Amino acid sequence: MRILIVGGGTGGTILANNLARRLASEIRSRKVKLTMLSASDKHMYQPGLLYVAFGQMTPDQLYRDQQSLLEPGIDFHVDPAEEFQLDNNKVITKSGKTHEYDMLVIATGSRIAPEQIPGMSEGADTFYSEAGAVKMFKRLREIEEGTIAVAVGVPHKCPIAPVELVFALHDYFTAKGIRDKIKIKYHYPIGRIHTIANVATWAKPEFDRMGIEYETLFNVKEVDPENKVVRSEEGTETKYDMLIAIPPHTGMEVVEKNNLGTGGWIPTDRHRLTMEGYDNVYVLGDTTNLPVSKTGSAAHFEAEVVAENIASIIKIGIPVRDYDGKVYCFIETGHDSATHAMFDYKNPPDLKPSSKPMHWFKMAYNQMYWSSVRGLL
Repeated sequence: MRILIVGGGTGGTILANNLARRLASEIRSRKVKLTMLSASDKHMYQPGLLYVAFGQMTPDQLYRDQQSLLEPGIDFHVDPAEEFQLDNNKVITKSGKTHEYDMLVIATGSRIAPEQIPGMSEGADTFYSEAGAVKMFKRLREIEEGTIAVAVGVPHKCPIAPVELVFALHDYFTAKGIRDKIKIKYHYPIGRIHTIANVATWAKPEFDRMGIEYETLFNVKEVDPENKVVRSEEGTETKYDMLIAIPPHTGMEVVEKNNLGTGGWIPTDRHRLTMEGYDNVYVLGDTTNLPVSKTGSAAHFEAEVVAENIASIIKIGIPVRDYDGKVYCFIETGHDSATHAMFDYKNPPDLKPSSKPMHWFKMAYNQMYWSSVRGLL
């Protein structure tokens, strides 16, 4: 049995390690071959980028060597996929090598696409890349007064991040003693301040308490860097001294080039996590078109289901679990407090009051992630 995993992010890595342990005897006896293809030899802890943007972490703290995170028995290649021949069970890589498989897992992730909005790349800061997070921190250190506008593109990875950003901005300028000179204005594309109703209900009084201005039904149309104005499709505009954008995201280019899914999102069975039309192709994390958050947490829970099912198919011939849409998110509510949200397809989140212990739990998790991605937590 040849299992091929395309993508070395959170979902792909947890899946590979989980499978390597579940199928250790089959791999040793060469009844199973487990192969991973990745575009990089490094693994990034992406949630850490928000900490980089506020000077709480440095970029080097976000990375580990991908090979060091993998169980023995995983055949790892830094050689990204270029062509998917799903009807022939083959994947062709950038180097020209052909990998044949019996089961394929696509976990290629997503990418920011600020170029979709005119002026956003030139006029806005963002923390969704290493370079962007470092640049944003330098800009935050420079600004002493004026308006910081937060504009949210859709869809985007980590839906909680815009809310966390606002809390972090409030605490950052409060600590600098210039909060009264900084106006923070938050713009959101739907008719409330967060896509998840319970999060919006919880966050609104918090925004009011912090003196955050907000405008809903603000879908970013364009950014005018010269005049420092961000405009909406609804016809409104905001002048800013610093604009922080949550850029829209798309799926990876290789998914679009191979016509696997509109916008780079692959149509995926919401419970089995198989690609529609292909029972031997699984999809994980951001790459799916599922109605769940594009977060490492979702990828983690999905990877556990797929690992258990692939192993059970090999051992007893049938899958044993369904994915229920489970997601767990920490929500940093400043520099020393946090809460959390857990939800699934049927149950919305029930947010609890913020606390310092939850913040320190999140701080601990930033280190525990490296055990989590090894599939040990």
